[in-house]
Amino acid sequence: MNAFINTLEKGVFRNRAVLISIFTVITFFLAYQASQLKLDAGFTKNIPLNHEYMQTYIKHKENFGGANNILVSVCDTESDIFNTSFFDTLKNVHDQVFFINGVNRSLVVSLFAPSTRFTEIVEGGFSGGPVIPADFNSNNPAALELVRKNIDKAGIVGRQVSNDFTCAMVTAQLLDIDPETGEPLDTLAIAQELETQLRGQYETDRISIHIIGFAKMIGDVANGAKDVVMFFAIAIAITAIMVFFFCRSIMLTVLPLACSFIAVVWQLGLLTVFGFGMDPMSILVPFLVFAIGVSHGVQMINSVGKRAAQGMDVKVAAQHAFRTLLIPGGIALLSDTVGFMTLLVIDIGIIRELAITASMGVAVIILTNLLLLPVLMSYVTLTDNNKARYQAKNKDSAMWQWVANCASGKTALVIVGITTVLFVWGFNQAQSLKIGDLHAGAPALHEDSRYNQDTFLITDKYEITVDYISVIVEGPESACTDFNFMSAIDDFQWRMRNIDGVQSAISLASVAKQVNAGYNEGNPKWQVLPRNQATMVQAVSRVPTSSGLLNADCSAMPVILFMEDHKAETINTVVNAVKEIRDSYNNNELSFKLASGPVGVMAATNEAVESSQDPMLYYVFGAVIALCLISFRSLRATLAVVVPLYVVSVLAQALMTYLQIGLTVSTLPVIALGVGIGVDYGIYILSTMNSRLRNGESVKQAYYAALQERGSAVLFTGITLAIGVSTWVFSSLKFQMDMGILLTFMFVVNMLGAIIVLPAIARLLWFKSGEK
Repeated sequence: MNAFINTLEKGVFRNRAVLISIFTVITFFLAYQASQLKLDAGFTKNIPLNHEYMQTYIKHKENFGGANNILVSVCDTESDIFNTSFFDTLKNVHDQVFFINGVNRSLVVSLFAPSTRFTEIVEGGFSGGPVIPADFNSNNPAALELVRKNIDKAGIVGRQVSNDFTCAMVTAQLLDIDPETGEPLDTLAIAQELETQLRGQYETDRISIHIIGFAKMIGDVANGAKDVVMFFAIAIAITAIMVFFFCRSIMLTVLPLACSFIAVVWQLGLLTVFGFGMDPMSILVPFLVFAIGVSHGVQMINSVGKRAAQGMDVKVAAQHAFRTLLIPGGIALLSDTVGFMTLLVIDIGIIRELAITASMGVAVIILTNLLLLPVLMSYVTLTDNNKARYQAKNKDSAMWQWVANCASGKTALVIVGITTVLFVWGFNQAQSLKIGDLHAGAPALHEDSRYNQDTFLITDKYEITVDYISVIVEGPESACTDFNFMSAIDDFQWRMRNIDGVQSAISLASVAKQVNAGYNEGNPKWQVLPRNQATMVQAVSRVPTSSGLLNADCSAMPVILFMEDHKAETINTVVNAVKEIRDSYNNNELSFKLASGPVGVMAATNEAVESSQDPMLYYVFGAVIALCLISFRSLRATLAVVVPLYVVSVLAQALMTYLQIGLTVSTLPVIALGVGIGVDYGIYILSTMNSRLRNGESVKQAYYAALQERGSAVLFTGITLAIGVSTWVFSSLKFQMDMGILLTFMFVVNMLGAIIVLPAIARLLWFKSGEK
């Protein structure tokens, strides 16, 4: 290994100009590629397509629609909906939604849709027609009164018209593929159209427009993600100031920041080269790459500065830093890369993209910060003031002597004891960590965001929302004409309707009972399922397949459960109830299958996250342990690095429980990211300690030497990165705020773990009798 490093060092520093030229050309090329990078959001990327529920969802998607819906509520803020202004606006909104590219036009539903019909019982049978007749004139009071009566007859109050008659709904489903281009649907373009062509055109002082659905939510997230550029700039400014105060040299400040920024440019450019876009939910990854780059860059300038202060020529000092930091820095970055790659085990597209994006960025840092940075630094001229500052750092430090006591016997026992207590407490708290969203509305956005306020209004005014789950009942052909099958569906619906969290329910069975009563003069006692097959056929035939309650051959019928919200607890309660109740009805011919609908997607995602949580941690820590064993060739050294990391990851889960942050697609990767970044501190400190311990020095002596060599850089990077991400608490995105809190905690506590807990564990593992 030493021979390889020496050969590489000679090759690099003898061809510095060539190397810089190559990096310059590649950087300009990838900068151009990065300028072509586009935000890329897709519905299917956010769901586990191979999950059992999603297989059911995909199988019946064409018959019953997907979960990628949009709901547009048009409300009159001054009176009820029965006025000319409101109906003119509603008609315009319906038409506008109908012609938005990517909307499944056959499934656009509102009062103006031909499929919105009423049926009434008259002498001699049934009578009915569209709720809004073809000759409707909104200027005619009699026409408005007729529509009011038709709405009552249609039984759509609470679904298409709000309970207080102040709002009416337009619903639509989106396709996965753009029918014009054949490419995946541009969700962000849809969100922009909804905002400009609906709210922008038709919202007035009297008429308010409220829009919810995945496309609108991800569009609002993308708009909020634009603030990330501002936070990125703030983080760079804070880091630059901190680095300058650390080294008191403009050049030594610029170089590590520039190399870290180059790593970000390479990362974004490579995404374009490999055909990826940047998902709004992964928009924070470039900052993490920058943060990791700065962490390693500060180690490099610190090493060069210290050697130059001892009298070395700057070029020789840069070569020495390259040689001494290549292995620990390379192992740390390789640990980060492999750790991030373990996220690929999670069967959710957006997390896999995040894993690829983060891994690609960290791998690039190996080139920019361990190769390019020392070469650039070899050209730097340090002033006498710079050298004097590093000479002062090289002298005995009272602070480091005090910190080195963490590696003394009694202090180490106390530290390990306190750490054990914190671990036990954190482990118990972490058992209460919830999987999924813990709050109503879109968890990626703040409660007071426009999207969540629209969600709350629609939830309050209607009996249905976008929060519904469909249980697909599969049977033989013409199952809907068999009393036993329909009775099972009806019983199942009744039992589910009485489960906490279910607001209302509908199925073919419940509608057939209403139709049967209609054939018997509307007598409530006939609101039952007919046992006679001919009568059953008569009742079911009144329900078209466009209703979404049955397929063409009547072999699949959904039971749609409208839920109060999509909180993790609500979803778990309903899904567990379905699994328990359906066992009473499943047989060789009839099968109740989960699930379709937006909440069905959420349930599948939550289960995928839960099943991936432990394997992800096993793989992350397995990778870190393997690389530490290869690097240090010591089990004791590996334990000293890994144990503090594991304690911090458990405490981070406890913090999530305390702050009511659920484990979701956006927060699951944070633990892996925190471990990947946190391992750097321990590897740098222990790489110095390990060689000295092998030479017979005591743990305290070895640790004190490590603190003098790299302690200030570790302390500096931990604090600087924490300050940078702490600004995220002011973000307009809730998930960015949550990630900022968690990453701030993990940056600081991992740094403290490396400085305080690591030497204490090392003291116990390298115990020598007589050593104090």
